[in-house]
Amino acid sequence: MSYGGSVQPISYYGDPVLHRPCADVLVFGRALGTLVDDMFASMYAVSGVGLAANQIGVSRRVFVYDCTDADGVRRIGHVVNPVREAVRAGTSSDEEGCLSVPGPRAVLTRASTAVVSGFDRTGRQITVTGTGELARCLQHETDHLDGTLYVDLLPPRRRDALLREAGLIG
Repeated sequence: MSYGGSVQPISYYGDPVLHRPCADVLVFGRALGTLVDDMFASMYAVSGVGLAANQIGVSRRVFVYDCTDADGVRRIGHVVNPVREAVRAGTSSDEEGCLSVPGPRAVLTRASTAVVSGFDRTGRQITVTGTGELARCLQHETDHLDGTLYVDLLPPRRRDALLREAGLIG
Protein backbone atom coordinates (compact mmCIF):
# COMPACT_ATOMS: atom_id res chain seq x y z
CA MET A 1 0.00 0.00 0.00
CA SER A 2 1.32 3.44 -0.86
CA TYR A 3 0.42 6.79 0.62
CA GLY A 4 2.60 8.74 -1.78
CA GLY A 5 5.06 9.72 0.91
CA SER A 6 8.84 9.65 0.79
CA VAL A 7 10.79 6.95 2.61
CA GLN A 8 12.85 8.44 5.43
CA PRO A 9 15.76 6.78 7.27
CA ILE A 10 14.93 5.01 10.54
CA SER A 11 16.54 6.34 13.75
CA TYR A 12 18.20 3.68 15.91
CA TYR A 13 18.46 3.19 19.67
CA GLY A 14 20.95 5.73 21.01
CA ASP A 15 19.74 8.58 18.76
CA PRO A 16 18.70 11.33 21.22
CA VAL A 17 15.38 11.94 19.39
CA LEU A 18 14.22 8.48 20.55
CA HIS A 19 14.99 9.04 24.22
CA ARG A 20 13.00 12.17 25.03
CA PRO A 21 9.29 12.99 24.93
CA CYS A 22 8.01 14.38 21.64
CA ALA A 23 6.26 17.74 21.30
CA ASP A 24 2.54 18.00 20.67
CA VAL A 25 1.42 18.82 17.15
CA LEU A 26 -0.07 22.33 17.22
CA VAL A 27 -0.76 22.90 13.51
CA PHE A 28 -2.95 20.59 11.45
CA GLY A 29 -2.22 21.23 7.80
CA ARG A 30 -0.31 20.17 4.72
CA ALA A 31 3.01 19.61 6.54
CA LEU A 32 1.35 17.21 8.99
CA GLY A 33 -0.29 15.34 6.10
CA THR A 34 3.09 15.02 4.40
CA LEU A 35 4.64 13.72 7.64
CA VAL A 36 1.93 11.06 8.00
CA ASP A 37 2.40 10.00 4.36
CA ASP A 38 6.20 9.82 4.83
CA MET A 39 5.70 7.74 7.97
CA PHE A 40 3.49 5.21 6.17
CA ALA A 41 5.99 5.01 3.27
CA SER A 42 8.89 4.55 5.70
CA MET A 43 7.03 1.90 7.75
CA TYR A 44 6.07 -0.10 4.66
CA ALA A 45 9.60 0.15 3.23
CA VAL A 46 10.94 -1.79 6.23
CA SER A 47 7.90 -4.09 6.66
CA GLY A 48 6.83 -2.54 9.97
CA VAL A 49 3.41 -2.63 11.61
CA GLY A 50 3.75 0.71 13.42
CA LEU A 51 6.00 3.75 13.36
CA ALA A 52 6.33 6.81 15.59
CA ALA A 53 7.46 10.15 14.14
CA ASN A 54 10.62 10.21 16.24
CA GLN A 55 11.67 6.95 14.56
CA ILE A 56 12.25 9.03 11.43
CA GLY A 57 13.86 11.86 13.38
CA VAL A 58 10.78 14.07 13.85
CA SER A 59 10.07 14.91 17.49
CA ARG A 60 6.27 15.25 17.15
CA ARG A 61 3.49 13.20 18.78
CA VAL A 62 2.28 11.22 15.75
CA PHE A 63 2.25 7.50 14.97
CA VAL A 64 0.95 5.29 12.17
CA TYR A 65 -0.09 1.64 12.24
CA ASP A 66 -1.09 -1.23 9.97
CA CYS A 67 -1.69 -4.44 11.90
CA THR A 68 -4.38 -6.88 12.95
CA ASP A 69 -6.55 -7.03 16.04
CA ALA A 70 -7.31 -10.17 18.06
CA ASP A 71 -10.03 -11.12 15.54
CA GLY A 72 -7.56 -10.98 12.65
CA VAL A 73 -9.08 -7.79 11.22
CA ARG A 74 -6.52 -5.54 9.53
CA ARG A 75 -6.55 -2.02 10.99
CA ILE A 76 -4.74 0.89 9.33
CA GLY A 77 -4.55 4.41 10.72
CA HIS A 78 -2.68 7.18 12.43
CA VAL A 79 -3.04 9.14 15.66
CA VAL A 80 -1.85 12.68 16.35
CA ASN A 81 -1.21 13.73 19.97
CA PRO A 82 -2.21 10.31 21.34
CA VAL A 83 -3.22 9.86 24.95
CA ARG A 84 -3.41 6.31 26.26
CA GLU A 85 -6.55 5.74 28.28
CA ALA A 86 -6.54 3.58 31.40
CA VAL A 87 -8.19 0.24 30.65
CA ARG A 88 -9.00 -2.46 33.17
CA ALA A 89 -8.18 -5.52 31.16
CA GLY A 90 -6.01 -8.58 31.34
CA THR A 91 -2.47 -8.81 30.12
CA SER A 92 -0.79 -10.61 27.30
CA SER A 93 2.82 -11.72 26.97
CA ASP A 94 4.19 -11.94 23.46
CA GLU A 95 7.32 -11.28 21.45
CA GLU A 96 7.91 -7.69 20.54
CA GLY A 97 10.41 -6.06 18.22
CA CYS A 98 11.21 -2.56 17.06
CA LEU A 99 12.41 -0.95 13.86
CA SER A 100 14.77 1.19 15.96
CA VAL A 101 16.33 -1.97 17.46
CA PRO A 102 16.55 -4.08 14.29
CA GLY A 103 16.71 -7.85 14.54
CA PRO A 104 16.20 -9.25 18.02
CA ARG A 105 12.84 -9.60 19.74
CA ALA A 106 11.87 -10.12 23.38
CA VAL A 107 8.80 -11.29 25.27
CA LEU A 108 7.08 -8.35 26.95
CA THR A 109 3.86 -8.27 28.96
CA ARG A 110 1.38 -5.53 28.02
CA ALA A 111 -2.33 -4.86 28.49
CA SER A 112 -4.41 -7.09 26.20
CA THR A 113 -6.66 -4.13 25.30
CA ALA A 114 -5.51 -0.59 24.60
CA VAL A 115 -7.43 2.61 23.99
CA VAL A 116 -5.76 5.70 22.55
CA SER A 117 -7.49 9.04 21.98
CA GLY A 118 -6.17 11.86 19.84
CA PHE A 119 -6.73 13.43 16.46
CA ASP A 120 -6.43 12.54 12.80
CA ARG A 121 -4.35 14.60 10.37
CA THR A 122 -7.21 17.07 9.86
CA GLY A 123 -7.68 17.73 13.59
CA ARG A 124 -10.79 15.56 13.98
CA GLN A 125 -10.96 13.81 17.37
CA ILE A 126 -10.59 10.03 17.21
CA THR A 127 -10.38 7.09 19.58
CA VAL A 128 -8.75 3.80 18.62
CA THR A 129 -9.45 0.65 20.64
CA GLY A 130 -7.23 -2.31 19.97
CA THR A 131 -6.83 -5.93 20.98
CA GLY A 132 -4.20 -8.47 19.98
CA GLU A 133 -1.33 -7.12 17.89
CA LEU A 134 -3.08 -3.75 17.56
CA ALA A 135 -3.23 -3.32 21.36
CA ARG A 136 0.50 -4.05 21.57
CA CYS A 137 1.21 -1.62 18.71
CA LEU A 138 -0.84 1.22 20.24
CA GLN A 139 1.07 0.87 23.51
CA HIS A 140 4.47 0.46 21.81
CA GLU A 141 4.06 3.53 19.60
CA THR A 142 2.68 5.73 22.38
CA ASP A 143 5.68 4.71 24.49
CA HIS A 144 7.97 5.84 21.65
CA LEU A 145 6.42 9.30 21.73
CA ASP A 146 7.08 9.45 25.46
CA GLY A 147 10.78 8.66 24.84
CA THR A 148 10.58 4.99 25.87
CA LEU A 149 11.58 2.05 23.67
CA TYR A 150 10.35 -1.46 24.41
CA VAL A 151 13.85 -2.53 25.41
CA ASP A 152 13.76 0.10 28.17
CA LEU A 153 10.95 -1.95 29.78
CA LEU A 154 13.14 -5.07 30.01
CA PRO A 155 15.50 -6.00 32.84
CA PRO A 156 18.86 -4.26 32.24
CA ARG A 157 20.82 -7.45 31.43
CA ARG A 158 18.20 -8.57 28.87
CA ARG A 159 18.07 -5.06 27.35
CA ASP A 160 21.85 -4.88 27.01
CA ALA A 161 21.99 -8.36 25.45
CA LEU A 162 19.38 -7.35 22.84
CA LEU A 163 21.19 -4.10 22.07
CA ARG A 164 24.48 -6.00 21.65
CA GLU A 165 22.75 -8.51 19.36
CA ALA A 166 21.37 -5.61 17.28
CA GLY A 167 24.89 -4.12 17.07
CA LEU A 168 23.79 -0.93 18.82
CA ILE A 169 26.16 -1.16 21.81
CA GLY A 170 29.60 -2.74 22.24
